[in-house]
This record gives sequence, C-alpha cells and structure tokens, in this order.
Amino acid sequence: QVQLVESGGGLVQPGGSLTLSCTASGITYPGIGWFRQAPGKRREGVSCPGPVEGSSYYAESVKGRFTLSGDNATVYLQMNYLKPEDTAVYYCAAGFDSDYERFNCRPRAAFWGQGTQVTVSA
Repeated sequence: QVQLVESGGGLVQPGGSLTLSCTASGITYPGIGWFRQAPGKRREGVSCPGPVEGSSYYAESVKGRFTLSGDNATVYLQMNYLKPEDTAVYYCAAGFDSDYERFNCRPRAAFWGQGTQVTVSA
C-alpha cells in the first residue's frame, strides 16, 4: 500500500525559502510529484519528474525558483524567493494514471498525502 507524508510547510516572509519533504512507502522517486491548491482555486501541478532521468516539469509560475529532487523514498521541493501567491496547501502524489499525466504534472494520481500548508506573508 502506498502512503505519502508531507512535511516542511510553515509561515515564511516574501523572498524567503522553504524545503518540503514527502516521505513515501510503497513507491519510490521518480514516481512522485508535487501539487498545490490555494483557497478557491483548482489543484495545480507544481513539479513532477520528467521522462528523462534528472528532468522535471515545473509550472511556469515557479520556474527558476523551485527545485525538485529525490532519493529513493523521499522527494523534496526546494522553494526559494517565495511570493505571497505561492501560499497554498502543498501535496505530494503518486500512482499517476499514465506517464503523460506525470510528465505534464496533471493532478490525476491514485495516492495523495494529507498536505502541508505554506503561507507566504509579511
């Protein structure tokens, strides 16, 4: 059975950094991606492993600021230069419906963590 547990969220000032961790059981990286959902908005893909080893998908809004990495059963999302619009609940997910869904970081996955809140505010 796949279980995912996120950690590392919190309150940070604009321009600050956070590193989120997703600890997985029953599945390993690179089968795990990161998503987020802000109040009143749809869940969106933030970063997911790409088709080539070491490659990753990033949402346009986080390119150059966020970095996805992983080792075996733990996946990290390093977030730098955070902005208020990055405020959301962040989820890791695994068991994508297809490679296409994973490579394009679409929120169609079988397994989800409980989420961790990230708040960017002065």
